[in-house]
Amino acid sequence: MLGKMCAGFGLLGLASVAQAAGLSSPRLPHFAPRAKRLVFLFLNGGPSHVDTFDPKPSLAKFEGQQPSGELYRKSKSTGFMPSPFTFSKHGQSGIEVSESLPNLARVIDDCCIIRSMHTDVPNHEPALLAMHTGNLQPIRPSLGSWLLYGLGTENKNLPGYIVLRPSNQIVVGPALWSNSFLPAEYQAASVLTSDMTVEKLIADIRNPLIAHSEQREQLDLLAKLNQRHLAQRAGDPELDGQIRAMETAFQMQREAMQTFDISREPAAVRAQYGETPFARSCLLARRLLEDGVRCVTVYYTATGTQPWDTHSNHNTQHPKLCADADQSAAALIADLKQRGMLDDTLVVMGGEFGRTPYSQTDGKDAKKAGRDHHHTGFSTLLAGGGVRGGLAYGETDEFGMNATVNPVHVHDLHATILHLLGIDHERLTYRYAGRDFRLTDVSGRVVREIIA
Repeated sequence: MLGKMCAGFGLLGLASVAQAAGLSSPRLPHFAPRAKRLVFLFLNGGPSHVDTFDPKPSLAKFEGQQPSGELYRKSKSTGFMPSPFTFSKHGQSGIEVSESLPNLARVIDDCCIIRSMHTDVPNHEPALLAMHTGNLQPIRPSLGSWLLYGLGTENKNLPGYIVLRPSNQIVVGPALWSNSFLPAEYQAASVLTSDMTVEKLIADIRNPLIAHSEQREQLDLLAKLNQRHLAQRAGDPELDGQIRAMETAFQMQREAMQTFDISREPAAVRAQYGETPFARSCLLARRLLEDGVRCVTVYYTATGTQPWDTHSNHNTQHPKLCADADQSAAALIADLKQRGMLDDTLVVMGGEFGRTPYSQTDGKDAKKAGRDHHHTGFSTLLAGGGVRGGLAYGETDEFGMNATVNPVHVHDLHATILHLLGIDHERLTYRYAGRDFRLTDVSGRVVREIIA
């Protein structure tokens, strides 16, 4: 009986994928938005700012000199380690970009580089949580959930918030895209993209036994029963979220099969992005955004749990990682622009922190040196969605140790992202456990200088 019902095991499984149902109509923003949607390209582990967007010639001048200050970990380091990669100016803006990012260099006039990012803790777990939820502990809703709560969705047949991850091995894991105390309909739909076959991406999406019209009749009957159940429980938001998720699961049977199928893209477009898991995820992200998904997060986890966490062999590992991420990210920005979507799509790219301007070694082979975690100064890229292109904002000191000019905290970044999507971060609140919560807690300022 369950196998033949639209509410059988297959649809129940799919409902867990479609938690971000968001069947409500798009909500009005607080003011005119510059962006309608967000894509966050997350480089797990923390890419090195001094090897990408923040050139520091002083590192070569003072190579091997021991840094001063409490941030420096004196053990197992040979001192300041210069970048082996050449920086040069690109575009009409003349922003300096490392040779390890040739494709992003070509679209740099569409990008804003914040060189003065900083966060509170140099450990992966709390830094990841801060970047995703604004809190150091796994107890708050994610940025994507807040966006969906504030704005709703533009496509009732697809989840409003989707996470694409090539591997299920992500440090912290589901807490990074959790709805926490927000209603269940604002939970992300998490999709593993290691196998891009549509049936694998969204398993159990089709009912092989019952026609679509029959499923519709059964779901309508089930909806009536669920509404009675809901009325007896004072509008329980968790139950309401499950009802919405079931409806979205049903609607996805038609639309998702097309949206998630990147083989429909021309071969030239697929080649532009590349053939790696991250590349295919970026291409899928564009298709999802194009079909009305509000927020998409793409994780770079194809080579391990924290691929950008280069504690050793940094100078060898870094260019390999960049070759993949650089091509795919630049292709996404160029593709969005070519389709007329970049103006109202905000692209954010970065990690949970940067990497130390000094070396980290095992004390045996300095040639295999790495870079340690670094949270007091790093870089984040933004493009489109009302951001000023061709701008390098803020500065770190001459060594890249600390954000010194126009520092931007994670709360400031979140406040700015919300602002670009038409949301006042101080007004986007949810009452829980006797107090009003918001993404930026009691901090955050909109970095208006980077807004076009």
